[in-house]
Amino acid sequence: MARDARLVFVLIGFAAGLLATSRAQPAEVKVGLIIDADSPVGKIATTTIPMALEDFYAAFPNSTARVKILQYNSSADVVIAASAALQLMTTQGARAILGPQSSVESAFVADLATHAEVPVVSFSATSPSVSPTAARFFSRAAQSDADQAGAIAALATLFGWRRVVPIYQDDDYGVAFLPFLVDALASARAEVPYRCALPGAASPDAVAAELYRLESEQTRVFVLHTRHQLARRVFAAAVKAGMTGEGYVWVITDGLTGLLGSVQPPQGVIGLAPYVPTTPRLRDVKKRWAHRYMRDHPDGELSHAIIGCYAVWAYDAAWAVASAAERLSASDLSSPPGLVGGTDGDNDISGLGKSRSGRSFLRALSHTKFEGLGGRFQLVDGELVVPAYRVLNIIEGGKERGIGFWSPRFGLSRHISRRSDIPGGELAPVIWPGESAVQPSGWVQPTSARKLLVAVPGYVSASYRAIVHLDVDPVTNQTTAGGFVIEVFEAAVRLLPYALPFEYVKAKSQPYDTLVHAVQNGTFDAAVADMTITEKRANHVDFTLPYMATDIAMVVPLLDQRSSKLTRFFFLKPLCHDLWFVSAALFILVGAVVWAIERSHNGDFGAEVELTPSNQGKLTPNQAGTKGKLTLSNQGGTFLYFGFSTLVFAHRENLKSNLSRIVVVVWVFVVLILQSSYTATLTSMLTVPQVELAIADYGALLRGTEKVGIMNNSFTGQALKQSGFPQDRIVRYPNARSFLDALLNGSIGAIVNETPYFQMFLNTYSDNFTMTDQRNMTGGFGFAFPKGSPYVTDLSQAILKLTESNEIARIQRKWFGDPGNGDSPFRSRSLSLYTFRGLFLITGLTSLACFVLQLILNFRQTIDQLIFKFRQHIVQLIFKFRQPIQEIMLHPSSPLEEHSVIDVAGSPDSAPHMSEGSGTLEMAIPPADEIEPVASDQTAVEAVAPARHPDSSGENHREASSN
Repeated sequence: MARDARLVFVLIGFAAGLLATSRAQPAEVKVGLIIDADSPVGKIATTTIPMALEDFYAAFPNSTARVKILQYNSSADVVIAASAALQLMTTQGARAILGPQSSVESAFVADLATHAEVPVVSFSATSPSVSPTAARFFSRAAQSDADQAGAIAALATLFGWRRVVPIYQDDDYGVAFLPFLVDALASARAEVPYRCALPGAASPDAVAAELYRLESEQTRVFVLHTRHQLARRVFAAAVKAGMTGEGYVWVITDGLTGLLGSVQPPQGVIGLAPYVPTTPRLRDVKKRWAHRYMRDHPDGELSHAIIGCYAVWAYDAAWAVASAAERLSASDLSSPPGLVGGTDGDNDISGLGKSRSGRSFLRALSHTKFEGLGGRFQLVDGELVVPAYRVLNIIEGGKERGIGFWSPRFGLSRHISRRSDIPGGELAPVIWPGESAVQPSGWVQPTSARKLLVAVPGYVSASYRAIVHLDVDPVTNQTTAGGFVIEVFEAAVRLLPYALPFEYVKAKSQPYDTLVHAVQNGTFDAAVADMTITEKRANHVDFTLPYMATDIAMVVPLLDQRSSKLTRFFFLKPLCHDLWFVSAALFILVGAVVWAIERSHNGDFGAEVELTPSNQGKLTPNQAGTKGKLTLSNQGGTFLYFGFSTLVFAHRENLKSNLSRIVVVVWVFVVLILQSSYTATLTSMLTVPQVELAIADYGALLRGTEKVGIMNNSFTGQALKQSGFPQDRIVRYPNARSFLDALLNGSIGAIVNETPYFQMFLNTYSDNFTMTDQRNMTGGFGFAFPKGSPYVTDLSQAILKLTESNEIARIQRKWFGDPGNGDSPFRSRSLSLYTFRGLFLITGLTSLACFVLQLILNFRQTIDQLIFKFRQHIVQLIFKFRQPIQEIMLHPSSPLEEHSVIDVAGSPDSAPHMSEGSGTLEMAIPPADEIEPVASDQTAVEAVAPARHPDSSGENHREASSN
């Protein structure tokens, strides 16, 4: 019994151990790998993927799932790849597939896998021909070729390449990339003039023949996008043809940069590679990977043992698959492998079943994020997000040299994390083919290339040959073009950053709208003519910037109006009405001011003078009858005559006041200028033609009945029609001479055309015609090209350079001469008050100042007289009502005292006294040598007599009293 019990315990323990062992064993997840084992990428994958899985499980030893790789060799055959995928999904029970290697294989396998709901993760299918949008279960763990098209376009912009020739493999890998490249170059204002498609199996001779054809063209910038086998043959042929020397540019895409050891590009090539940040982990993997690669492929070349973008993508793709398998649930891992729900056998494509774990596996892949060898690994809508590209320069020995970075965010820059300070980006110095440091222009003069057919108006009137003309030699059929338009076009072409072969083609006489349609439909590649840019024409073709500004203007005859203006009062025309009125007012003002100053002391202006027989009739005598002054009517006539006599400087009155002399001097100066100006203006009116416009402006033309002449095939007829001008009044003429004849004979009243044509017309006939000031702006003259032509932008920039350098102005002077101002002959205009406002202001202020100063002087003199009379009246009152005052002796020390008696009307400063025997008031006057000057010179002494002795008779007293 005891032994049986021990046996039971042993069996139970063994069963428990088996159970524990079974629980700890991770689940096996089968993943297929379809590659071309003999290709460089296949060799890289066979080394990288097992190494990546080993590293993953070394980092996560407790993983619940283990990926088992089931490898199939497709030998680059689509059928074999599809057959391998069917076997993996059906009989092998693969829950996911890594690969296939090529885009063609991946496209077919992705369709099968999507139908079976088995995730496919490709690390080498970079062609846009296969994408997650077309196959839902396809994921690309590599960078799409479409993403590097922007980097190539940025290089073309930075180095000024306007033409780029792609050399691509003629299969899904190369053809699918081309539209993205062409669109990116077009957005950078570069074009693809021609393409070179090479079959993958092209022989070296076939490749050499294509390269020799490219050499005969002008473009020297080539973008190579092929598989490594074909790229190697292309470079070998290019070296033999001398197309890898100085002046050439070669750009290779990331598919070739990742296999530099297999491609062996020459020195000077520029390459693009996905940006991979340098980390300690990457350096460790590189060392181990190189040793393992040489161990796995002992016959391989050492130059191939360099980890590139394909190795990085394969490593991260394997890591992502292992990480996603770890996220599968227990039910997904326990589900039977293979497909379920299929019909008619496992190899029947139409009857394929569905994978039970496929949806969960795809969901786990889309949510997988980690720091891989290539940086942050994350699939967005099934595509790998790569932040930037490295720009490489291949140096001697096939080694790479980093010169910068490109990213959609920062463009070209020497730093990965910030934008360049230079507009357009920058890179480190490039060593170009031929070990040259000089940047290639990207083009040469071609030995054989299709020339642009440039249409030029065939028939041009002799009047306008200076604008444009084209002559064809009847013997040699050689065309010779000339004129302003042609010279500007050729000058602009010379400034292009590439050669532009063209030939002039004579276009028949036709409206320019018809010529525009010929450019649009491809009959001509361009139109070079005096073609105005209009909205209607711009809907069909692209115009360059205008090389000449134009306006719609009107030329009308000039009419001489001298005879019609010689009326009976023509002598009043030189001065405007306001000037006449102000001048007359100033004449009166000056006379009045002089009269007011002179009238108090100048007999010529009204002061009292001695009466003589010659002036008794003109003067009004005073009460004494000895003096007189002018009557008021004579005084008025005097100041009016004096004022107007200054007009001819005939005034004869003698001025005595300095103030009046100042007024007259200033006024005479003004009169001199006014008189000279009047004489000059009147002379000009009588001798200079007085021209006027026959039609003042467009409004007058529209209201009138005159007909209007326009040039044949000109768009001005449409402009007149749109403005409401009657069509029956529009007459078309072919040349300037016909316009002249029509204007002279009165057939038309005006010409409506663009200003460049009028410039030539008026240079010849400016004496009889002029251009009106009213002008309507137009779009100017421009060169026409088909819609989307890359030449439009380049020629527009060239035209700007010509304009800024005044080259166009020089060409214009050469063909048209110095531009005139377009004005009509001089017209004499009446002088206005505004012309003489300064002189009149000076005269008015001077007269006013002198008049005010005279008023101040007169007022002061009047005040003095009033004060004297007031004091005299006070003295009289004192003598009349106060006691008599003793007589004051004048000279007491004199032996003979004499007294002078003065009436009370004498000087108020004398001492008063009363004479004896009479009541007469007398004043004692000192001798003459003691008499002080009287304060006022206006004192009137009525009588002065010697004083009598006191004992003299009273007769003398009475006599003095009576006086």
